[in-house]
Amino acid sequence: MSNTQETGISRPLWAPWRIEYIRGEKETGCFLCRMFAESMDRDNLILFRGVTCVVLMNRFPYNSGHLMVAPVRHISGLEDRTPEEILDMETLTARAIAVLREVMAPQGFNVGINLGAAAGAGLEDHLHRHIVPRWVGDTNFMPVLSGPRVIPESLLDTYDLLVEKFQNR
Repeated sequence: MSNTQETGISRPLWAPWRIEYIRGEKETGCFLCRMFAESMDRDNLILFRGVTCVVLMNRFPYNSGHLMVAPVRHISGLEDRTPEEILDMETLTARAIAVLREVMAPQGFNVGINLGAAAGAGLEDHLHRHIVPRWVGDTNFMPVLSGPRVIPESLLDTYDLLVEKFQNR
């Protein structure tokens, strides 16, 4: 039950980074491919470039520290990965979890891949894995899918906390 249902009072949710997405022009190509080809890693929230995959922050996170691991190569299915991409994706997922544990001390993680629009993929044609740190009482399953969330730290502040740890791990 939401606060509005419990109290009848609506509380505003402050998420100023969303207005860029709402008002901005929508990209026609794959934004991951564009970002991976650029060298502006901080602007693109890219934390680490592996052999065949990249770790980056989700620009519209479910929780603070919401990361993604994606192959550089534009592929849409797990079955499309090479053995090198499989190894790199798994290695970088473990590295991301280790860094998040060290920096943010989460009590758990949601790790998953949405394959296809029916499964909730906002970006269907470029494979990516979500890593969402979780804390007891942070939210429940339904708000993660459809309700409001509070992200207590700016994306670039979180980026600055995490990027050095990825480089030194």
